[in-house]
Amino acid sequence: KLGVKTETATLREITRAVRAVGTLQVNERVLHTVTTKFEGWIQKLLVSTTGETVRRGQPLMVVYSPELITAQQEYIVATKGMQALKDASPDMQANMRTLMEGSVQRLRNWDISEQELERLKKEAQPTNSITLHSPVSGVVLEKPSLKGMRFMPGEMLYRIADLSTLWLLADVFEQDLGWVRVGQAVKIRVSAYPERVFTGKVA
Repeated sequence: KLGVKTETATLREITRAVRAVGTLQVNERVLHTVTTKFEGWIQKLLVSTTGETVRRGQPLMVVYSPELITAQQEYIVATKGMQALKDASPDMQANMRTLMEGSVQRLRNWDISEQELERLKKEAQPTNSITLHSPVSGVVLEKPSLKGMRFMPGEMLYRIADLSTLWLLADVFEQDLGWVRVGQAVKIRVSAYPERVFTGKVA
């Protein structure tokens, strides 16, 4: 409880600086891990260093996967089968349609892009490799991937984060806690950039 006597004193207390010890961390809401749902080998790295800035949709690497080739071949066979059975009985057409839809869904479950599916449908020729693209714009924080490396489903290939917004985890001194509330706008100074003022909001 504060007892203030004058308007000037009130203003001085409200604009008081709260000193805190804090650490900057990546905003977990914009942290993304690039993985695949199939086994394969890295043929070529298009983004090869940590700290590199990438755009959403930017090619990251070219990979080879026998499973992917097999799935593409199944899709091509099913597509050609649909065309060959256009005059067949409804039951045969239904069976072939089920096979084709299943092969398409399998490729989609592996996060194969619609553009790649369209290419496959148009050219009717499986490709030995596929390019993985960045799901977000941001900075590469981790890159355990190496050319020629074998990877398994779910294995991390890149970790990418949008660093335009960061979390500051601050330890506020007990005597200053009364000046901090959720939703409060704040100005922050850090030792690394003493001439700059950063803005944020207490979460």
